[in-house]
Amino acid sequence: MERYKVILAYDGSGFLGSQMQAKSRTVQGEFEKALRKLGWTGRSVIMAGRTDTGVHATGQVAVFDLDWSHPLEKLFKAIEANLPPDLAIRSLAPASTDFHPRFDATSRQYRYRLYCDPIRDPLREKFLWRVFPPVDGDALTRNAGIFTGTHDFAAFGSPTSPRGTTTRTVTKAEWKRMPDGEWQFEVRANAFLYRMARKLVFVQVSVAQGKLPLERVQVALEKQEKLPAGLAPAHGLTLVEVTYGSHD
Repeated sequence: MERYKVILAYDGSGFLGSQMQAKSRTVQGEFEKALRKLGWTGRSVIMAGRTDTGVHATGQVAVFDLDWSHPLEKLFKAIEANLPPDLAIRSLAPASTDFHPRFDATSRQYRYRLYCDPIRDPLREKFLWRVFPPVDGDALTRNAGIFTGTHDFAAFGSPTSPRGTTTRTVTKAEWKRMPDGEWQFEVRANAFLYRMARKLVFVQVSVAQGKLPLERVQVALEKQEKLPAGLAPAHGLTLVEVTYGSHD
């Protein structure tokens, strides 16, 4: 029995999230279906983290144990041949038997994409949040840095377990504008609260549209005071990378 680490990419539009749910189409469920066709008999695939309904990924990590007597390349092709069009494996490698994609992770990175336009564009809006009135780009790039460092992010999300901490360390929080007018927010942390990435984007856009004072965001970060309700739409968010230090 060998343990394998895979990096998954998926278009989240057709999934009710990544985590297995009875009678619902999920990333984990579709991946496990493909493995069963190859003789996999495990109870469940272990994934690095949960993504919400509609959230995409280019760097989701999962592990599974399988008896496979053929070359690694043939396993890659066999899995890929049994996956649906909106789910793919980007890489496959042997892993140590004690490797855990969630607990061994040292950081996770997300990317959020948006653009500003008063007119709908169905093709762009599948993967980008259309925002209008337009944002103040200087405000986006200037203010994102307040989130870096170790803070209690209770105002920006909920813990992933009932007794979990809401303290997280953010090592990157940056906006950049692309040549076509798209804005991308890159955020990396040791871990994320439930819906934290989408709340960070929603709050920053609200500030950059003049709807929310930056001072109120700073107070929420320092004193965990509540912020206005709302989240950036899921379809603009992508899990880009999970890192593992010595396990990489």
